[in-house]
Amino acid sequence: MTDYRSDWSVQRLGDFALHEKGSKPKRSQKNADDIFKYPYVDIQAFEKGIVKEYTDGNKCVFCEENDFLMVWDGSRSGYVGKAIKGALGSTLMKISFPGIETDYAYYFLQSKYLEINTRAKGTGTPHVDPGILWNYLFAIPPLSEQLAIVAKIEQLFSELDNGIASLKTAQEQLKVYHQAVLKQAFEGALTKAWREQQTGLPTAQELLEKITSERELAAKNQGKKLKSVKPLTKAELDELPELPKNWKWINIDTVSDYDKNSLKAGPFGSLLKKEVYVSKGYKVYGQEQVIKEDAFYGDYFIDKKKYDELSAYKVKLHDILISLVGTVGKILILPENFQEGIINPRLIKISLNKNNYYPPFFKYYFECSFLKKVYSARTQGTTMDILNMQIIKTLPFPFCSLHEQVQIVQEIETRLSVCDNIEATIRESLEKAEALRQSILKKAFEGKLLSNDELEATRNDPEWEPAGKLLERIRSEKMNSRNRH
Repeated sequence: MTDYRSDWSVQRLGDFALHEKGSKPKRSQKNADDIFKYPYVDIQAFEKGIVKEYTDGNKCVFCEENDFLMVWDGSRSGYVGKAIKGALGSTLMKISFPGIETDYAYYFLQSKYLEINTRAKGTGTPHVDPGILWNYLFAIPPLSEQLAIVAKIEQLFSELDNGIASLKTAQEQLKVYHQAVLKQAFEGALTKAWREQQTGLPTAQELLEKITSERELAAKNQGKKLKSVKPLTKAELDELPELPKNWKWINIDTVSDYDKNSLKAGPFGSLLKKEVYVSKGYKVYGQEQVIKEDAFYGDYFIDKKKYDELSAYKVKLHDILISLVGTVGKILILPENFQEGIINPRLIKISLNKNNYYPPFFKYYFECSFLKKVYSARTQGTTMDILNMQIIKTLPFPFCSLHEQVQIVQEIETRLSVCDNIEATIRESLEKAEALRQSILKKAFEGKLLSNDELEATRNDPEWEPAGKLLERIRSEKMNSRNRH
């Protein structure tokens, strides 16, 4: 329990603040006119100033520019900001603090956001728990001290924001460096000196001829004819970066193993409905594992009968999984201790021929901005990006010997390990900055932010009065207002 000074007053927030929930207007339209002249303040209007509807004001709750609005429903419940003038939306609550310095009240509500948001109520759409919000103790200092506290918060936040901006600039510079390393890697620059020291390295063309022979033999043994892979056209090659003389641009269709299921999109949704999932068994791999780069994340499973039924979609050690929908092009390589399972419809799996291709080389290649531009230009879908098997198969791939692929990965990781360490330090510093922001707010509302000299300066204000007197005046003004009405 915080001990407040005698010249402060502490009120239960629900007893002091004025608040009213918004409501959906009965009538509204897209354009304003003489009748529908009130902006409908929904979350988008509140946060971004984008007004999409206007109402006639009938049975509406109005908010003014000096009101605070709190998001009451949804994932951002507890978020607070300053209102625009209009008819208040049904997912927002307006809150006002009579007689209190506006920004002092604003920072107080900000200081409670994390707790309110993480302790929201509701099994469906979360909403602010009134039992938490209105039972907060609102500590009120003398008005001159409120102003001084706000000024100190803003000074410290300004310094903090400058530091955060510098850290984020450094993060962006690391991203640029990361991409520069990948660009050099897949144009052969990182291993130029290494190549010059090697003798007898096979060329990509020699390796491709060997791979084709092996593919033909594998197909013959299965009683099939090898399906030819369409080479890149001259026009396509002219748009690609120049490669070292013993490298070659090929289609990704060429890199998979010889088995017919080595390059495979997930089963149609009708084959893998959620109704067939069980609590444990064979894992169903989806985009959540790929995006998080964690093969052990998630808990969707199927039983052995379904697993055998969908055997064409089984994954193997070191298979490469590629996300196809929304967050496209993300890669996951299945690790040594992966769980047996299948892919779902939002993934493609590629089983590489281990004698010719190195999975980490493939993964880093998919992270370079050059390839992202290529597949982004080919994605389908109107509301979200979608890749498909044909797009993946025809993507260009810079092919070189397995020995050089391994060397390139070593060169990349040597450089990026330093990057990763710096990035980790920056993330830690950003987390500390946010913790410091919360610490500043906590001290502010416990009366511990101002120094003794700063506190003394507030008391030299000729209009200084203890918070109790301020509250008496506020109550008197409220009473007079009620009597007038």
